[in-house]
Amino acid sequence: MGWKGYIAKKVAITALTLFILISINFFLFRILPGDPARLLFKSPKASKEALAYIRERFGIDKPLWVQYLIYIRETLVGNFGWSFVYNEPVMNVIARRLPNTLLLIGSAAVVSTVIGIILGAIAGWKKGTKTDFIVFGFSIITTWLPSFWVGIILLMVFGWRLRMFPLGGVTTPAASYPSIFSYWADVLWHMTLPMINLLFWYLGEYVLLMRSSMLDVLAEDYIVTARAKGLKERVILIKHAMRNALLPVVTLTTINLGFVVAGAIQTEIVFSWPGLGRLMYDSLVMRDYPLLQGAFLILAICVIAANFFADLIYGYLDPRIRVRGEE
Repeated sequence: MGWKGYIAKKVAITALTLFILISINFFLFRILPGDPARLLFKSPKASKEALAYIRERFGIDKPLWVQYLIYIRETLVGNFGWSFVYNEPVMNVIARRLPNTLLLIGSAAVVSTVIGIILGAIAGWKKGTKTDFIVFGFSIITTWLPSFWVGIILLMVFGWRLRMFPLGGVTTPAASYPSIFSYWADVLWHMTLPMINLLFWYLGEYVLLMRSSMLDVLAEDYIVTARAKGLKERVILIKHAMRNALLPVVTLTTINLGFVVAGAIQTEIVFSWPGLGRLMYDSLVMRDYPLLQGAFLILAICVIAANFFADLIYGYLDPRIRVRGEE
């Protein structure tokens, strides 16, 4: 299969997957319990006329198939509906939370990827040594520990007990900043604990995957040949072993980047970080179906797009993938 044919096939599969996902996204939130119209009223004694007006205002009085067609049409033009709770377009609400999530989760993903690749490569290269034992054991522990539990411990020790870091938020309330540097210093101060929590969550899988990939590569004949030629161990590690061991890590990295937009819901809830993950949780609690649908759809689109680009990168780096597609 040629490169263009490989791309065309992946585009078709991605488009079909996206359509199925959009349809599931519509019906999934229609089966949630509760009447959205009643939830908008604090008083249980809302009149029938008021409830009818709300249902008509938000289009939930129409037959399900009509709502579905309207939903497909509006989604294709980038209109994800009107928030029940915030009383404004869904995209406006999401746009306010999105930068916070991109900053926190994106930074943690990049840092953990770099550190994980380095530690995993060293552990695989030093297999059976004390270094391998320490790195491997640490990775297993970080993978096993629940992220919400680690977050609570970090808050209790460094936030409440030692008073070293704030307990939540992005910036200090009512603070004035003499310069842009003082503003970002405050943001980084608030971001430290949630970012450490996310590093624990991300780091383990990168280390374990890179270590496993390194062990497979080190068993190849060209590594033995490189050593027989008298090349330095550092050259063999960087130019031969690590480059070929990165292929599985590329896939994991692109997929994890797809989850960046959704954020780590548990981390954002524990640290009161006003991002998209926290917004999804609040939308579920308040039964704000359009907002929850919009946030979920953006998450799904990002994951599908990440898988698509991972397939393209993998197919470009390893032509054998395209050959298998013909079978």
